[in-house]
Amino acid sequence: MKWLACELHTHTLHSDGAQTLEELAEGAAKLGFDAIALTDHNTMTGLAGKEAISKKFGLLIVPGMEWTTFYGHMVTIGLSEYADWRKADRSKIDEGIQAVHRLGGIAGLAHPFRIGSPACTGCFWEYEIQDWSVVDYIEVWSETFASIRTNNRRAYALWTDKLSEGLRISATSGRDWHVQKETDEPLSVTYLGIPEDELPKEEHLVNALREGKASVTIGPLLLLSVSCGGESYALGSVIPSPLQLEEDRDMQAEITIDFSVRPGLWSLPDQNYKLILCSDRGQELDTEVMWNGGKPGDDVIRLSGLPLSSEPRKWLRAELWGMVREIYTLIAFTNPVYFD
Repeated sequence: MKWLACELHTHTLHSDGAQTLEELAEGAAKLGFDAIALTDHNTMTGLAGKEAISKKFGLLIVPGMEWTTFYGHMVTIGLSEYADWRKADRSKIDEGIQAVHRLGGIAGLAHPFRIGSPACTGCFWEYEIQDWSVVDYIEVWSETFASIRTNNRRAYALWTDKLSEGLRISATSGRDWHVQKETDEPLSVTYLGIPEDELPKEEHLVNALREGKASVTIGPLLLLSVSCGGESYALGSVIPSPLQLEEDRDMQAEITIDFSVRPGLWSLPDQNYKLILCSDRGQELDTEVMWNGGKPGDDVIRLSGLPLSSEPRKWLRAELWGMVREIYTLIAFTNPVYFD
């Protein structure tokens, strides 16, 4: 599997952005992104000319739209055509999500705990979701230096709670990018895993997000897999219940931390990082990982054979913690490996 660096929440002049699609694509390419999703507010007209722009900058551009209403913002990605947001009802947003699904797209909650009215009418999520299983993902990190923002911590906690309820909902980051303006604040990246031997296509990214093949970071790419019963299960995979319930079954985790991604476009101080494995059972592993800049070819850390108990769980994810701008914070996290 290969991992593409994605920015999944962007805007142009066609809604409230201050950039053309070409300017957005050029800026994204300079920041080391492999793909972007254009998610203008309530319109898809900004996608005009995307094929030529995509080719010019070697960047995948995924069609999308941000449903922008009084009751919340919902990012939709991968639609084959416009899905009418005007039919959204506060208690029937499930029907809107299903309409997106019928058009081949996926839907996620955008910045669900950002301040709402009167500062940002509709930015706070107030829709009453009747069936959370229709939700594809939650944007748990929004804006720059996302991990230190209180509203994002609430979104991350919401996602965790839903996982522990047995739901399989993906988590992403989104800059909510409106203007070509330089910033020295850490930028979040959502890495999506696609087939190694295929030419990347827009549908690969949509499928990856739908299936939970995703990892989010403001630095290195963090990956997790679980070996059990002679098989290896990557992010988004589901381990069958008979395997995890056999007490004598040897279950192990493998962690990869790739510091070589997007070289020169982010930096972290030399330090001992904390690696955590957590699940609905709580914290299952806590260990230190040292990386001090490394040498050429020595910028990928692999930890294999990390033992896991055979006790039942619903999900397992990895988190990387450390110092960023003299603040101790979450640096990267994976989407889960699931258990039946």
